[in-house]
Amino acid sequence: MKLMIFIGIFIGGTIGGWLGAALLDHGNWLGGWSILLSSAGSLGGIWAGFRAGQYLF
Repeated sequence: MKLMIFIGIFIGGTIGGWLGAALLDHGNWLGGWSILLSSAGSLGGIWAGFRAGQYLF
């Protein structure tokens, strides 16, 4: 289950950071929206990884 959570954090944080940089911060990867959405994506990834780990293991 721990591996699924780490994968969820990685994917969620990457997608959140990319969306923040590409859509809201005009390419600034260290902008406020990018960091905020990366954090939100990581939290969502923790939840998704935990749920996936419950179903798979």
